Amino acid sequence: MADPIQVEVVRGGLVEALHSVHAVAVREGEIVAQAGDPRQLVFLRSAAKPIQVLPLVRARPDLGEREIAIACSSHLARPEQLEIVRGLLAKAGAAETDLETGPDPTPVEHTCSGKHAGFLLLCHERGYETAGYRFASHPLQVELLATVAAAADVDPASIDVATDGCGVPTFALPLDRCAHAFARLPHLDGGSRVVAAIRAYPEMLRGPIAADAMFVAEVDGWVAKGGAEGLFCAGSLDGLGVALKVEDGAFRAIRPALAHFLRQLGVETGKLGFVTVENSHGEVVGELRARPEIRRTEG
Repeated sequence: MADPIQVEVVRGGLVEALHSVHAVAVREGEIVAQAGDPRQLVFLRSAAKPIQVLPLVRARPDLGEREIAIACSSHLARPEQLEIVRGLLAKAGAAETDLETGPDPTPVEHTCSGKHAGFLLLCHERGYETAGYRFASHPLQVELLATVAAAADVDPASIDVATDGCGVPTFALPLDRCAHAFARLPHLDGGSRVVAAIRAYPEMLRGPIAADAMFVAEVDGWVAKGGAEGLFCAGSLDGLGVALKVEDGAFRAIRPALAHFLRQLGVETGKLGFVTVENSHGEVVGELRARPEIRRTEG
């Protein structure tokens, strides 16, 4: 097994910090490249959102691309983002107080309110009670567990479930199954609409310099979503899926690690891998850079 990718944080020529990153690439269910442990068990966290939105997309063919993108987002509560969240709530016949995100600082301003508004709309479509929709025993979450399992080609009973930061279930998968799910996403029922929405409005995912939004904007034919604690998943329209996990959860290591990993696979990533360290004056005082070994799988 190849060593994890090492991402150095360099200041004044001195390596000030070091992040280890596990990475895997999958095509047609098979690992084609890896660095570190491709079977490491990870929680999907917010990277699950483009998969979790699939039942809603199937149920509501009238949803616009910005609505789908915001349901996949970990947004920054910018006015244009909150406008779309409120539009989803209106379609669900729900109020902001129905959001079970917790206050951050208000439910609608919570970074996951787009996903939660989508959950409320799906409850409306299915006829589910909305109270307690965030709990694992609720029919909505049972359906979403099955959706994630189907995308990853695993048995739902094999998935460990914990509680995410916004109070809903989060699902654990081996890293290569995360990559497999994203490789399949464009070809799943409703997946092409999710991919089109994210590609049309990547800034809705978070903000323009977020790793996932920047990657989608810089690299043609890909969809991506990051998750908490240093997880990043992406898939191409031609069936390649990748997933990366930073051991210490530091998301700042994702961009240089991702750019290097994809370059080994012949995918150019534009400016994605150029990550600088700046001081409070806006002066560049260092950089993040990858120094990896990656093993390609023959065959």
